[in-house]
Amino acid sequence: MPEDKKPFNIVLVEPEIPPNTGSVARLCGATDTILHLIKPLGFATDDKQLKRAGLDYWKFVEIVYWESLEEFLAEADISSLHFLSKKVATPYTESTFNPGDFLVFGKETKGLPAYIIDSLPERCFNIPMTNPNIRSLNLAMCCGIVLYEAIRQQSG
Repeated sequence: MPEDKKPFNIVLVEPEIPPNTGSVARLCGATDTILHLIKPLGFATDDKQLKRAGLDYWKFVEIVYWESLEEFLAEADISSLHFLSKKVATPYTESTFNPGDFLVFGKETKGLPAYIIDSLPERCFNIPMTNPNIRSLNLAMCCGIVLYEAIRQQSG
């Protein structure tokens, strides 16, 4: 596959909520993005809510399973990783996305492990929120926001 045609990748680290993962899978199918799921998952992959959120699009989604975050990181090219966290100050719009890059999102209740943010701060980005009363955005929404910025950068 030519370098400029490589698909983007969304990585969900230990996702916990089936409808979120189903919605992200649908997003991946719609954009020809590869979905990476890092275990342990907070649900079974035959979960009814998971299947419902992804509708009948599962056959159009390429899914890669990883046994652990450590296994994924051992195989990854660090320069292709973009970690998303509310615990950092650099907005995702300051990142340069390239074909084949990986957009990495932490689990819904805890986010990414602190060691990622501490050891790779230059690879960590946030989605700005102006209201201090709102703790977080929905995981699927976050994936869509950042993925479509990556796609936009490739189209211009």
